[in-house]
Amino acid sequence: MHKVLGKRLNKSQGRNPKKRTGISTTICKCKNCGLIFSNPQPIPFDLQDHYGVPPDDYWIEDYFVVDDNYFQGEVKIAKDLLNFKEGMKSLDIGAGIGKAMIVLEKAGFDTYGFEASKPFHEKAISQMGIVPHRLKLGMIEEVEYAENYFDFITFGAVLEHLYDPSDSILRAMKWLKPRGIMHIEVPSSNWLVNKMINFYYRLGRTDYVGNLSPMHSPFHLYEFGYKSFQEHAKSNNYEIAFHDYYVCPTHMPKILDNLIKPYMKWTNTGMQLCVWLKKL
Repeated sequence: MHKVLGKRLNKSQGRNPKKRTGISTTICKCKNCGLIFSNPQPIPFDLQDHYGVPPDDYWIEDYFVVDDNYFQGEVKIAKDLLNFKEGMKSLDIGAGIGKAMIVLEKAGFDTYGFEASKPFHEKAISQMGIVPHRLKLGMIEEVEYAENYFDFITFGAVLEHLYDPSDSILRAMKWLKPRGIMHIEVPSSNWLVNKMINFYYRLGRTDYVGNLSPMHSPFHLYEFGYKSFQEHAKSNNYEIAFHDYYVCPTHMPKILDNLIKPYMKWTNTGMQLCVWLKKL
C-alpha cells in the first residue's frame, strides 16, 4: 500500500511550480517501509542519456583530487565491522572516476569496481590511474563476478539511480562472502528540508513536492527509510549491522542553516541515510 505525496516536474520547480510548464510524474510513499518513488518511472532509451554527459562540461579540476578525508569514515567503519585483514577484497559499485577505489586500495583492500558511464570510466583510467582490468564498464544487470568473492561492497550514492534497487542489492549480495559487509548511502525519505519544502508548497495550495528528481539531474528515482532496509532484510539473508544519517548543507540562508542542521542531527532527519548490511 502507498499514498500519493504529490507530483514532480521534469525541471527545477522554484518557489511557484504552478507557473511552470513541463512533464510531471506522481510521487508516492510506501505506507509500510517509507520508500518514496515515482510512478510511473521515467525510463531513458539509453543509460548514457542520463549519465553520458562529457565530464569536462561540468567538472572542475579540483574534482579529480582525492581529499585526505575522502571516504575515510566509511573505510574505518568497514574495517571495524569486518575485523579487517590486509588483502580483503572490495568492490565499488558505481565507481565514478575511481576515488573510493583509490582510497580502499591505500587502506589495504584488494580493490575492484564497475561504472555504467563511459566518460566516467574513461576518466578513471586515463586521469586517475585506475588499472583497466580492475574497473569494468557496465550496469549492475550486465556485469559478472564470482559468488562469495568480496569481503566489502559499497553502493555510495548509487542505489537511488537504479530502477530495481531490491534486485540490485540481491545481485550484489551473491558476490559478497558470508559475514561480508555492504555499505549503502542513499537519500533519506525522512529529510527535514524536503518536509519543509512540501509544507511550503501546500501553503501555496499546490500539490507539488520537492522529493526526488526522476526526470532531471541528479536523476533520483527513490528515497529510502531505515525501515525500507529492515523490511527487505527479513526475507533476504542479511541484517543491518550499523546505520547513520549525514547532515549535509541545506542550501538555505545561513541563519536558517545554523538552526536546522543541529535539529536534523538530533532528530535523525539528515539528507543521507547510510546503512551497513551484513550477509548471514
